[in-house]
Amino acid sequence: MVSVTISALGKPPAIAKKLPITVELAGKTLETATVKDVKNAITAKFPKFDASRQKLSLRGDKKALLDEDSLAKVGVTPDEGELTVKDLGRQISWRTVFIVEYAGPLVIHPLFYYLPKLIYGDDVQHSLMQKYAFALIMLHFLKREYETLFVHRFSKATMPFFNLFKNSGHYHILSGFLLAFSLYRPKYASFSPVIRDSKRDQLSFLWFWTGVFISAELSNLKTHLTLRNLRPEGSRKRAIPFGYGFDLVSCPNYLFESIAWFAIGNMTGSLAGMSPTWFAT
Repeated sequence: MVSVTISALGKPPAIAKKLPITVELAGKTLETATVKDVKNAITAKFPKFDASRQKLSLRGDKKALLDEDSLAKVGVTPDEGELTVKDLGRQISWRTVFIVEYAGPLVIHPLFYYLPKLIYGDDVQHSLMQKYAFALIMLHFLKREYETLFVHRFSKATMPFFNLFKNSGHYHILSGFLLAFSLYRPKYASFSPVIRDSKRDQLSFLWFWTGVFISAELSNLKTHLTLRNLRPEGSRKRAIPFGYGFDLVSCPNYLFESIAWFAIGNMTGSLAGMSPTWFAT
């Protein structure tokens, strides 16, 4: 059995006012007991103090200990068995944050596209360019949702709950409201002089940039699959990626993402169409 004393780093949090405490890990040794075991034992004492919001450190050291490391590995000894805990606050899973982030544009763009009279005060007969842009942008964020659910593997399970609003605001405002308001307005409608008889009303022009966009999106997916295959599920393992895109630049996923939005910007002629290139990659 292993006994570990847990004290608060600073003032004990409201959900664990009885700190310090001693937790006992029955049937464990320093070599087999992990940091996660200690966190679970703390949660057993204080049910509201979930393991995801605990940061454990050695006494006198603020460095966070990794869940999967054994107590022996992190430096706990029979003579020195004290750890400190800090409350990180309410947490939310990375996957949930990503789902909410990308759901914003998937809701906002259809509102602007299908309800122009409500938004702009008049009906809009959408041009071919607006139809193509709407379809490609929706495909982009549907792809991101798919990757969040089935491709991405996260090295950390959670992040602070407040980040949900910060990250979502970034996508909902810039890639959502700003982009949608600019693209689907009457300025780019079917009978607008900006569009009528211009290159943006020609199928060859629209298909060219559609091809660039789709190629970039598929290339981005390919690099994400490469990164996924380098990290076994449930691990923090990192390896150096090689192959498609990675032999050209360090982060080809961002390169291909930028190319995709560059295609949207050139197809639409709207600076807002390129804004995700600056802010969302």
